Amino acid sequence: MATDSTREPLLTVSHVSIGFDGTPVTHDVHFSLFPGTITALVGESGSGKSVSAMALAHLDPSQAEVSGQAFLDSNTTLNILDNTLDQASLQKLRGGQIGVVFQEPMTAFNPLMTLGKQVEESLIYHQPKLSKQERKEAVLHAFEAVRLPQPERIFTAHPHELSGGQLQRVMIAMAIINNPSIIIADEPTTALDVTTQKAILQLLESLARERHLAILIITHDMGVVWEAAQYVYVMQKGEIVEEGSTRQIFTAPTHPYTRMLLDAVPKLTVDSESEASPTADSQAPALVQLEHVSLSYSHRAHAKLALHDISLHIGAGETLALVGESGAGKTTIGKVISGQLTPQQGTVLIGGDNLAGLKGKKLRQARSSIGFVFQNSSSALVPTKTIGWSIAEPLLVEESLGGTKLSSQQRRERVEELMKHVGLDPALASRFPYQLSGGQRQRVGIARAIALRPKLLIADEPTSSLDVTVQKRVLDLLRTLQQEYGYACLFITHDLGIVQEVAHNLAVIKSGEIVEQGSVSEVLVHPRHAYTRTLLDASPRIDISAR
Repeated sequence: MATDSTREPLLTVSHVSIGFDGTPVTHDVHFSLFPGTITALVGESGSGKSVSAMALAHLDPSQAEVSGQAFLDSNTTLNILDNTLDQASLQKLRGGQIGVVFQEPMTAFNPLMTLGKQVEESLIYHQPKLSKQERKEAVLHAFEAVRLPQPERIFTAHPHELSGGQLQRVMIAMAIINNPSIIIADEPTTALDVTTQKAILQLLESLARERHLAILIITHDMGVVWEAAQYVYVMQKGEIVEEGSTRQIFTAPTHPYTRMLLDAVPKLTVDSESEASPTADSQAPALVQLEHVSLSYSHRAHAKLALHDISLHIGAGETLALVGESGAGKTTIGKVISGQLTPQQGTVLIGGDNLAGLKGKKLRQARSSIGFVFQNSSSALVPTKTIGWSIAEPLLVEESLGGTKLSSQQRRERVEELMKHVGLDPALASRFPYQLSGGQRQRVGIARAIALRPKLLIADEPTSSLDVTVQKRVLDLLRTLQQEYGYACLFITHDLGIVQEVAHNLAVIKSGEIVEQGSVSEVLVHPRHAYTRTLLDASPRIDISAR
């Protein structure tokens, strides 16, 4: 790293190769981490990012075969990758010298223990001489360091009582509490809204600067790289294919893979001369109409207002993007439109039919005109059933509701047709979900969603867990299918960059209320509401002139 030639690295990794059962997954990986600096290791899923980084803390699966060298603080006498390290050395390494922040904070914590106790465990492990009071004070101090409000309340709270962003801050507090010199952050913002993501990245930047930490961010998101990192290593198929300063990588990439990653990043442009989003037909009839819809949830003796006075229209062949933070009510609106939830006030019309007035078989038939694409493609598919079965299931359900009966051969042919339509090889029909990549599983979900030629498609964060290159292909597919099938689409997302790629109109929701709506270009270029401007300000935007 040329800019750090006057400083000694905190960590030097060289010639690292990792394999499983004799099959190599990484080859000759190298990188260096410097104090006060955030370094990004970027690449698609399966490129070897996480397995390379986790090997440093010996957190790879036990069957991993690791070779190579990694030295801390220029200490070339102790290779921390050595698989013969004794337990005391490993204990000092994990948490003491290297802290780790994982991707999914909700699954990283014990749901039955208070957060204070869970963070305290790290102190008991690394600093056993501390008294109970000293441990509590250290935890509260760490909570303050990561900008958590009301540290005393957080100390006694359970994981389910905190938001995703707050849990991620608790995990960062756990990572820094023993004053390590290095932090590994594995996709630390993937599951977060843009405003929360920005706050977490700013927190990591300040911790690196104030504590002179070397932070390694593992990510597939080039927007995160641009926002947070000073230096970048690009990884493809287990090898480092390019490295350089962030500005160098973004302005003058030399490797085709790096250029492909950059080309796939959704571009959020908010000036009047920016490339237009898809143009809607202003004369298109309203297929979906919500008029003054309100919905409350009863919780014990209290009622919580989930939606307030919602009015939305979606025309045939149009896509309405619904944007807001977690808990704003986006998914709730989708459930209201599909008839899964019945509002206390207002009307919901699909093709002129009021779902609230339908029951039994008629309601099931009306719902069959609505297709769903879910966020988590893994949990949306039955793990013990083949891909072919999953795609055929809507056809079988339709038959049970009095639809056209298909022979087994006709059903197989329809499944093959759908698979080809979404860009899947029909030979994959006999595979199981775990045998497919995330992008392939999402295509299966789309094939299921369009199997009955729906009038409406509800896509709930369909690309948030996908790499940018896979994300781009899925968005292109959704646009192409809409042109062919002519369905209306409700596209639920927190990513304004995607909105510009796929939607005609945009509605912004905050705390159960629509605060702004209009054409995509109108809302992005001339936002009227302060919350819309906050979302725009928080969205990663690659601005070369800013560096």
